[in-house]
Amino acid sequence: MNGKSVYVAGHRGMVGAALVRRLAQENVRLLTAKRTEIDLINQAQVSDWFARMRPQVVFVAAAKVGGISANDKLRAEFIYENIAIAANVIHAAHTSGAEKLMFLGSSCIYPKFAPQPLREDSILTGLLEPTNEPYAIAKIAGIKMAEAYRRQYGSDFISVMPSNLYGPGDNYHPEYSHVAAALIRRFHEAKVAGSKSVVVWGSGSPRREFLFVDDMADACIHLMKNYSDERPINIGTGSDITIAELARMIAGIVDYRGDIVFDPTRPDGTPRKLLDVSRLSALGWQAKTPLEAGMRRAYEAYLTTQASAIDDR
Repeated sequence: MNGKSVYVAGHRGMVGAALVRRLAQENVRLLTAKRTEIDLINQAQVSDWFARMRPQVVFVAAAKVGGISANDKLRAEFIYENIAIAANVIHAAHTSGAEKLMFLGSSCIYPKFAPQPLREDSILTGLLEPTNEPYAIAKIAGIKMAEAYRRQYGSDFISVMPSNLYGPGDNYHPEYSHVAAALIRRFHEAKVAGSKSVVVWGSGSPRREFLFVDDMADACIHLMKNYSDERPINIGTGSDITIAELARMIAGIVDYRGDIVFDPTRPDGTPRKLLDVSRLSALGWQAKTPLEAGMRRAYEAYLTTQASAIDDR
């Protein structure tokens, strides 16, 4: 990437902002565009912008994202907007002659009951988790689109699958956030209000892998420099934790001392999502931020920003 023009689609979201922070350490010409300049759902605007700016390297970090509730309730928005973003940006990168592109997928693209840890070759081998199926299908479409452009046109387009991300810039919406951000907000508000108990959705038994967002950005830069293959590649820590354990950890970080009550009437989602990161490790990269230390930084960021946006475009 040395000396190249680099476009980060979605630079104002949690993932895109982390990429921008990491790219500040590289000798690149960073390109970003606000939604008022380019609506990534609008094909004509995307095509025109790429034709004018002609970025040499592209990170597709833009997405409409949210937790289990948002995925289940906003199904039409999630599938339409995410497919449109992937299709418009990937095609425009091809037509404008971009040298390399990275599409950021998600661990939710794996089948609900795929063997653990999740290997990259498990994609499309079984049924998806119903609550996030529209989002997962949109991400699979982006992965397959990058693969197709690589096969047909020889484009150096790659795809990565991060595990559950958390950290600065996360979405703390009271209903539509991901689990880590939701718990940080819930325990903090309970502490401030002096609530005797906090309700956590589900049974607490599902296991999840959590990756600090700045570690994810570092992995993306490493892969952009060192990886070129049509097969997507996982980005994670290689270890997981139950939601119950996570809740107790975050309660301790926030210093909430009330009771934690699990609500089994709420959906659990996929029983377990642990990524096989052996291919990434073989390329010489490992996560650096321990979970508790990262969650402390996430809580500090929450106190500073009180962010609530749902849309990472």
